[in-house]
Amino acid sequence: MPAYRELVVSEVLLERPGLTRVRLGDGSRAYALTSITGPLGVGDTVVVNTTAVDLGLGSGGWHVVHWNVTRGDWAEPGPGHLMKLRYTSLQADVGAGEEEGDLPDTSLEGAPVVVAGVHSQVPAITAAIARHRPGTRVSYVMTDGAALPLAMSDLVLAQRERGLIIGTVTAGHAFGGDVEALNVPAALALARHRLDAEVIVVAMGPGSAGTGSRLGFTALEVAPALDAAAWLGGRPVACLRCSSGDPRPRHRPISHHTLTALEATRSSVLVAQPPGIEAPRGSRHRWLPVDPGDPVELLADAGIRVTTMGRSVAEDRIYFSAAAASGVLAARLVDDDPATREPVTAPEAET
Repeated sequence: MPAYRELVVSEVLLERPGLTRVRLGDGSRAYALTSITGPLGVGDTVVVNTTAVDLGLGSGGWHVVHWNVTRGDWAEPGPGHLMKLRYTSLQADVGAGEEEGDLPDTSLEGAPVVVAGVHSQVPAITAAIARHRPGTRVSYVMTDGAALPLAMSDLVLAQRERGLIIGTVTAGHAFGGDVEALNVPAALALARHRLDAEVIVVAMGPGSAGTGSRLGFTALEVAPALDAAAWLGGRPVACLRCSSGDPRPRHRPISHHTLTALEATRSSVLVAQPPGIEAPRGSRHRWLPVDPGDPVELLADAGIRVTTMGRSVAEDRIYFSAAAASGVLAARLVDDDPATREPVTAPEAET
C-alpha cells in the first residue's frame, strides 16, 4: 500500500516541460509531474508518495509529488476527451491522436519498426541509424510497460536535442509524447502518418521490471509490438537484449527476456545479430549478422551518456552493440538493401 508524507519544498533543482525536481525540507528529493499536479515552488507544502524510497526500489531515491497543498485548486484543460491514468485520482484528459481526423490504419508502408525491451537500448539504436543513414526521420513510441510519463526520460530529451529522434508517441497509459495514442498499433500508425517517420523505434520508458520467472517480466510486450508492426505492413526488427556483464546467468549471452518474447511472436521478424552472438537453433525468425562497430565510439560521438543496470557502455559492450546492430539493420531497410529482403508474413497456423 502507498505511503505519503507532507513536506515543504526548500529548493528547485530542475525544471523542464512536464517535470520539476525539488529538494524538500528534510533533505530528501522529489519530482513533480507538472502536467498532472500543476506547478510548484520554494515554500510550497506538498504531499509526496514515499513508497518506492521506503522500499528501497530503483527510483533513484526520489519521492513523487502527489499534490501541492499550498496552491490548492488547479485546472488545465486538455486537448480532447480521452483520458489516461483512467479511474485514478490523477486521470487527465490528454486526448489522443486518433481523435484528430482520419488516420490511415492499414499500412505502415514498409517502414522499419525496431522493437526493444529496455529503455536504455533506444539511444544506441537511434545513434546507429543516424551514423549509417544521416537525416533519417526516426520517431520513438513509448509503451506503458514501465514509467508512464515521457518527461521522466533524460535519454529522450538528450536524443531530441541531438536530432536523433524527430518526434514521440506515448501509447496506452504512457503520456507526454508529441502525440498520444490509445494502444501500440495506433501509435505506430500515428508515428508513420502523423509524424512522417521513416523508422519507428518502440520501447517502454525507464524502469522495466522482472521477477526471474519465465513470463513475469514487462519486456514480454515486445512480442505483440512486433506482431503489430507486421500486421500493419511494417518491417519488424527485434532488438536483442544481450550481456557479457550481467551477473545473472539468465541474461547472458542472450537474455531469456528476448528469447521468450521471440518465441511468443507469431509473425516472422528480422533479428539483428551482432558479432559474437549465435542464433538459437530452430528459430522461425530471420537472423541477419550485423556489425555495428564500436558502441563506445558510437555513443560518444553522438554525445549520449547511458548505462544499463549501472554498467557503462565499455563495461557491457555487447548489450549496446546488439542495440546498435538493430539500428544499422533498420537503416538498411529504409533503402531496401537486397540483403534484407524477405516477405513479412505470419507463419502458418498450427494444426
